[in-house]
Amino acid sequence: MNTRSHYDVVIIGAGMSGLAAGIRLAHFGRKVCIFERHNAVGGLNGFYSFRGRKFDVGLHAMTNFVRPGVKGTPLTKLLRQLRIDRDELALSEQRQSRIAFGPHGELSLRFSNDFALLETEIAARFPAQIDGFRRLLATVRSFDDVALDGPALSARAVVRAHVSDPVLEDMLFCPLMYYGSATEQDMDFGQFVIMFKALFLEGFARPLEGVRVVLRVLLAKYRAAGGERRMKCGVRRLVVREGRAVAVELDDGAEVTADHVLSSIGGPETARLIDPHAAAASPPPGRLSFVETIAIHDRAPADLGWGEDTIVFFNESDRFDYARPDAPVDLRSGVLCVPNNFDYGPDRGLPEGVVRVTCLANYDSWAGLAPAAYAEAKGRWFGAMQASARRFVAGGGGVVPAPVATDMFTPKTIEKFTGHLGGAVYGSPTKNRRGHTPVANVYLCGTDQGFLGIVGAMLSGISMANLHVLSRG
Repeated sequence: MNTRSHYDVVIIGAGMSGLAAGIRLAHFGRKVCIFERHNAVGGLNGFYSFRGRKFDVGLHAMTNFVRPGVKGTPLTKLLRQLRIDRDELALSEQRQSRIAFGPHGELSLRFSNDFALLETEIAARFPAQIDGFRRLLATVRSFDDVALDGPALSARAVVRAHVSDPVLEDMLFCPLMYYGSATEQDMDFGQFVIMFKALFLEGFARPLEGVRVVLRVLLAKYRAAGGERRMKCGVRRLVVREGRAVAVELDDGAEVTADHVLSSIGGPETARLIDPHAAAASPPPGRLSFVETIAIHDRAPADLGWGEDTIVFFNESDRFDYARPDAPVDLRSGVLCVPNNFDYGPDRGLPEGVVRVTCLANYDSWAGLAPAAYAEAKGRWFGAMQASARRFVAGGGGVVPAPVATDMFTPKTIEKFTGHLGGAVYGSPTKNRRGHTPVANVYLCGTDQGFLGIVGAMLSGISMANLHVLSRG
């Protein structure tokens, strides 16, 4: 039992950014404790057990993958800063992914961890656009996406300065938005660059056992460095005096004092801990949430006609509409992920077939449902989402046997286990790259600091720990 009542640093939330910040601080001798309201770590990128199976939440793939020997990338920086050997993560590369547009994915762009494939695909399908795409690529490569200061730029405006075909524009935005954008219809260009590099210039990988491998490594590093954590022990208020947080008040009313507080729970959510009556002055909550279905089969998905692609980003409409839908679920676009279709090596693979489908959702439509209506809606939308995604895979016809197990999460699930208001997967559209809050010694890391993806979340925790605590001696 942890009984210390004062820490150098208190971290709110045991997600990826909170764990990474804790490891970094503990490595340098800081007395640090992570407070987590739930009984499991990982936040948006955790896992849970249900009827004898373990299900990942959030993780489709780790982005920013590079092969051994490639230096100066987010993954290599992360491994160095947290003192992780890359073999500990046991990452297996994707085989191939696709962006599929049209009622049945008639127009598609393949991509892999070799960027040349995407460039070749664009040259073949959009020959009049390839020169502009290469100019866009040069702009992406030269842009400083890790700078903590800089003007906000519309990514749509920058892309349109180079790419004139609206379909190609939407095809480039679709994966980047689904995997990181809290803004409807557009992105800040700095975040566009982060995601473009993470998905297209670097790539996807996954441990065979999923996200729990990453979490095991992080927890082992944190314990070895001397960090403490208190589970099922949330923070309900920050005690602020003369512009500084002097303590955190826990859910049971106890107070723990600290010199610094790092909050990984989001900007609006942290503002409410500071002053629950000043919500109007806080960053706006996000509007974008998801529903995801998970189907477990007794055979590999490829044997059931789901294809060999690792991830398919699909859209049936003339334009890609990345916005909160009016209906409970927007079936027009989404993400199909098949974890079986990573290259795990000879004689290695998942014991069962897994198909995950993610679509945009309307939080209000789900939040107001009574338990019976909620269960009915989940059952109805489960089948509709799986059928919608199946249109976009090679061999998508035919009848699929019923899965041997299923599960599903909704915006209500996301809100419950992440604390994000409105089930906003990627938090507020307002990002704070320096992590400042109105309280001098309280800082944001993670979702609303602005680095994206699993690797980005961990780098956010490291960066904010370095900037606000370690650099001050």
